[in-house]
Amino acid sequence: MRRVLVRFTQGRELLLGQRGRQAPGPGIGAFHLHHTCSALVYRHHGDLLDLVRMEQMSLPALGPHSIRLKMLAAPINPADINMLQGTYPIRPPLPSVGGNEGVGEVVEVGSDVINLRPGNWAIPWDAGFGTWRTEVVCEEEDLLQVPRQLSVLEAATVAVNPCTAYRMLHDVTQLSPGSCVIQNGANSAVGQAVIQIASTLGLKTINIIRDRANQQEVKEELKHMGADLVVTEEELYNGRGQALQGLPRPVLGLNCVGGRSGGLVLAQLREGATMVTYGGMSRKPLLVPTGCLIFNNLKLRGFWMTQWKRDNRHDMMRLQNMVTAVCGLLLSGKLRPPRCVPVPFSQYRQALQATSHAHSRKHVLMM
Repeated sequence: MRRVLVRFTQGRELLLGQRGRQAPGPGIGAFHLHHTCSALVYRHHGDLLDLVRMEQMSLPALGPHSIRLKMLAAPINPADINMLQGTYPIRPPLPSVGGNEGVGEVVEVGSDVINLRPGNWAIPWDAGFGTWRTEVVCEEEDLLQVPRQLSVLEAATVAVNPCTAYRMLHDVTQLSPGSCVIQNGANSAVGQAVIQIASTLGLKTINIIRDRANQQEVKEELKHMGADLVVTEEELYNGRGQALQGLPRPVLGLNCVGGRSGGLVLAQLREGATMVTYGGMSRKPLLVPTGCLIFNNLKLRGFWMTQWKRDNRHDMMRLQNMVTAVCGLLLSGKLRPPRCVPVPFSQYRQALQATSHAHSRKHVLMM
């Protein structure tokens, strides 16, 4: 059970439990508050720029299993924006600190902490952690270790998108070298990770991108990452995919767009294949061709990285092994993080505004 005690200078004290629920705990007098941090706090849901404020928070002294983590960097992901707006399935009690992903350096540990030591880098594994702050006190079980040989940007962005790609390629269906995967949203952070991880597994990839002014540049960039074929939605819809250039019919489809784009993925799958929906960027219902389901016996399922982690929370070694494997790909150069825009923590408004725009690069707050 995660318990993070914070004191908001403009509000009440909160003792946050796992998944953001308020948890019972000792009174405030049981802790000696001596550290403070800056944090991006939201007290209601609504418009982003009017919503988030930087506030000062007091932190408690450590308990025996606690860790004080100095945050180094934290990205702003679409899920973070949805959480601020109140449209995400996870809604921590208000007031709350934004941010689900990030990396920090351990600066102090409790007497009974086993696996982490000052100087180690660590990332939170669960959503709702509140990474948009300069420091945090949490429990050892809330964190996974990452190697310091990574760049700060690599470490800050490893927990969500690369792990999502890793799990979908390993868990959904049996894939062997030469098998083909098709995906839309191929230029997204998850899409880029799918291309690169699939390449290390000997898989072929068909990658669909939305039509855009610089689509040829995007195609070349994805091919450089290892994509076998990159086509636009219009090219595929109008039958200009050149019969998918002789690639085998895909056994796995990955859909993060929905709408017509999801239907395009389904239409290319071989008999008995599976399509996983893990996002809905178009905000349109998934269009499912009836014939594909009836005559090709296709399977539809969903995937949510947060739920996978929570389902496996009692096997922390499995969580750690996944992160270690993805970090190994980064260290070996077989996986590159998406291009990020580092933003000083004090300029958080600029980063929030940019993230809300379509086709924006990932912005990372640098503490």
